[in-house]
Amino acid sequence: MRKDDFPILLNTGMIYLDNSATSQKPQQVIEAITHFYENSNANVHRGIYRLSQQATVLYEKAHEIVGTFIGASPDEIIFTSGTTDSLNLLARSLSWNLQNGDEIVLTEMEHHSNLVPWQQIAKERGAVLKFIPVTAEYYLDMKKARELITSKTKIVSVVHMSNVLGTINPVHEIAQLAHEVGAVCVVDAAQSVPHLPINVQELDCDFLAFSGHKMCGPTGIGVLYGKKELLRKLVPSTFGGGMIREVSFNDATWADVPAKFEAGTPNIAGAVGLAAAIEYLQAIGMKNIWQHTHSLTEYALTKLSAIEGVTIIGPPKGDNRGAVISFTMNGLHPHDVSELLDKENIAVRGGHHCTMPLMKKLGVQGTTRASLYLYTTKEDVDAFVNVIQNIVSVGSIDKDIVTTENLTEEQEIYKENILDHYKNPRNKKELAEAAVISKEVNPLCGDEITLYLDIEERKIVEAAFTGKGCVISQASASLFAEYVNGLTVEEVQELQQRNILDLLKIPISHTRLKCALLPLRALQKGMEVPVC
Repeated sequence: MRKDDFPILLNTGMIYLDNSATSQKPQQVIEAITHFYENSNANVHRGIYRLSQQATVLYEKAHEIVGTFIGASPDEIIFTSGTTDSLNLLARSLSWNLQNGDEIVLTEMEHHSNLVPWQQIAKERGAVLKFIPVTAEYYLDMKKARELITSKTKIVSVVHMSNVLGTINPVHEIAQLAHEVGAVCVVDAAQSVPHLPINVQELDCDFLAFSGHKMCGPTGIGVLYGKKELLRKLVPSTFGGGMIREVSFNDATWADVPAKFEAGTPNIAGAVGLAAAIEYLQAIGMKNIWQHTHSLTEYALTKLSAIEGVTIIGPPKGDNRGAVISFTMNGLHPHDVSELLDKENIAVRGGHHCTMPLMKKLGVQGTTRASLYLYTTKEDVDAFVNVIQNIVSVGSIDKDIVTTENLTEEQEIYKENILDHYKNPRNKKELAEAAVISKEVNPLCGDEITLYLDIEERKIVEAAFTGKGCVISQASASLFAEYVNGLTVEEVQELQQRNILDLLKIPISHTRLKCALLPLRALQKGMEVPVC
């Protein structure tokens, strides 16, 4: 479906299955942004000259297009930098109405962007966080939701479609529960808006947030929808030009919505690009997009589920799951699986997907995630499944998992050494009486290393580590523990990134570098406390 509209897919030949992270951009959106900069670029709202008026018309038109797209009025549409910014804006603005003991209800499947802002606000205001559980079947426990949402509940904030499980949550029902107790309902729709026909009137949510870049639009532009009467009552949290009505030396009053929440020069080109993306999606039809991705997801789930050793993390086939497929494979780390797929020019995501609490709840370190979109084809799914089948058929860690770079003959030998340290780690154990015990986590994927140093007379007499992670993180820790044995405290304090790279002796990609440096980061953290 329309793959020819996307230059990057034609130029790279890549099978792109990381659409939950960001989507690719059609030529129509690229041209709309270019046309704006070449023909209409000026600041909005203040200029009398023609260019400024053209830019203002385009910017205001974008509010109209977005509003129509989700069943809202233009003045209920606030442009932000993305879903994360929208949720942070809302959390700050709603926090002024919270009192000690008030409750905020979230779910266990929230992205960090719909968890951490509320978490921090709760700490500041003395509010209580509650979480609707995820069942063994990967749905929300709605019976428990009815118990958790009480007269003390002031805010209920839920993800519409999980970026890990693909679960589509019953937002309308949750909104009803919130409204019955006088609470507001906030929806993180970053994953659902690109795929589903969305009407905020039917959902009856009070606020809804989503991003342009996940729906064929540019990065740096997002939307916060809010019911007009609620937006009028909210106090803005960002102040400056464009959002004021009148200013004196000692006070200020605010402009009408949405300008009240759009301080400073907005992302005008981003709004133009988002409007073009919506028009592109509407030309195809959101129902058609949903039917296409739903059908492909059902097909992919059938194929993957038939592969022994692959475990799907998410609901089975059905209408209440989106085009997100997370899975684990026989204990293989998601980063390693992702790297093998990249070797075949297939892009997926591996890690915790910004849902660390959910991963702990599920008892997994992370998952490999394939997310489909309107330009994904059946042939793409077949190619992806075939590579997964081949990885499983190998039955063990292959040396190609270490790196996909072309190596010299000498580097190939070192690659074998890395694989050996992964399969047979040295000094992987706890040292209960160690002078230094320091843990470090890779925030990108959840890999973790705990480093132990036994020190006598300012000399490392034994080093060890524990932890779990990908080939690179575990081999690096094993090599590092061997290397620091016998060094003085002063010598280990001088260790730098280049020392880790000298141990590995092969090219390390930028993302995997964070995995490789985990033991060094643990060392540096542990050495922040003076060592006798």
